[in-house]
Amino acid sequence: MNHILNAFFIGFKEIWAHKFRSLLTMLGIILGVASLVGMSALVKGMENGMREALVAVGGLEKVRIEENDLPASQQHLADQAVGVTMADVYAIQRNADLIRSVTPEMRMRDALMTHGSKTYNSWYFAGTWPSALDMNQHVVQYGRMFNEVDDENARNVCVIGTAARDALFGSPDETGKEIIPIGEKVNIKGEVFTIIGMFEHYESEQDAKKRELAKLQPVTGNTNAPTRQKSMFGRKGGNSTSYIFTWKNSTIYIPLNTMWLKFRSAAGSNNIPDPRLSSLSVKVRDVNNLDPTIRQLRNVLMLTHHGIEDFAVQTQEDWADRINSAIRNARLSGGIISIISLLVGGIGIMNIMLASITERIREIGIRKAIGATYSDIFIQILVESVVIAIIGGAAGLVASMGLVGVLGVISAAENTPVITVSSLMLAFSFSAGVGVLAGLIPAFKAAKLDPIQALRYE
Repeated sequence: MNHILNAFFIGFKEIWAHKFRSLLTMLGIILGVASLVGMSALVKGMENGMREALVAVGGLEKVRIEENDLPASQQHLADQAVGVTMADVYAIQRNADLIRSVTPEMRMRDALMTHGSKTYNSWYFAGTWPSALDMNQHVVQYGRMFNEVDDENARNVCVIGTAARDALFGSPDETGKEIIPIGEKVNIKGEVFTIIGMFEHYESEQDAKKRELAKLQPVTGNTNAPTRQKSMFGRKGGNSTSYIFTWKNSTIYIPLNTMWLKFRSAAGSNNIPDPRLSSLSVKVRDVNNLDPTIRQLRNVLMLTHHGIEDFAVQTQEDWADRINSAIRNARLSGGIISIISLLVGGIGIMNIMLASITERIREIGIRKAIGATYSDIFIQILVESVVIAIIGGAAGLVASMGLVGVLGVISAAENTPVITVSSLMLAFSFSAGVGVLAGLIPAFKAAKLDPIQALRYE
């Protein structure tokens, strides 16, 4: 043990004797470690953003059923296809015991909403049941969600997102205060609706952090007042807001029966409004039983559709698989680049160790002449190489903190890069391993030197 410690001490002494040369040698390891940690932090932030968006739309428990084109073998039954209707909803409620909840939706495009002289065209205007809150992970911050009584009586009430509020009543950035339009009247395609609720503002983790940091900025003078208001209340999201959160902020919900009776009558026939649903969402009881649940759903739907397969069952498991695939590819490509950088650093260490051996041939010869063994010389050179790599690795870990901070500012990722303990340990282990590999050839060369020839070397 003392022999190894002494070798480490000599290694530090040798590095200190050639400080600038050692620093240049370590630079490759420092950059390799910093790039490996930075890459891992970026991928982790990207993964967090993707999974955050997945949870925001219902998670893996959510399954959607939508109308679909008939398979080729059933094209002759096209006139009998009824699409997805409320009959499917009631059949699932009665017969699919693996389903926790069911939520039908009727959507309408170009739902122009007006209030006074201001207009807003919602991205997502839908008639639905109150269970849509849980299904799509919505939270009513002000007012209330409509209930079964509102739906049964087809009342003209709506719950809006903050994007509709900003467009019709003014955003907090413009007014300097949080506007809560509960009780206000709006016109939707000729029908007057009362706003009874407003969802909370949805934003990515990155946007939330930026807004919180903006609050902490000092305010001096009246010229900065608009900036203060924006930092306190600003919620437009900008380019960094993901599509998912923009979509949720643009959502407008009305009772399903209201949508059916007030807006679907023109699309129906025989004075009966169009009964087809835009989609039908269900939440499974257990994600681990997703496959049996899908089979049960299909069986129920095939019965209600009399064997006509004019529907499609879509899970969000495919989304999760795409996330895993994207993260795996990003880690692989980034890891390869970082490892190449570390190997380049290792080549630099090997080069400097070979040069060091050439400078110390007479020293090695003297040590062998007075009794140093093959293993003594081998361990000494190998330890010096490892010491350079370890110091470079430690410096790389420190540099990675600054690099990740810079990446957090300039990167376009929805979530800030996240440094993990595993990435730090992996990067440091790689740097130490590179030091071992880089020192093997110089150590072998030094240990095999003939002491007589070494003593004659000039």
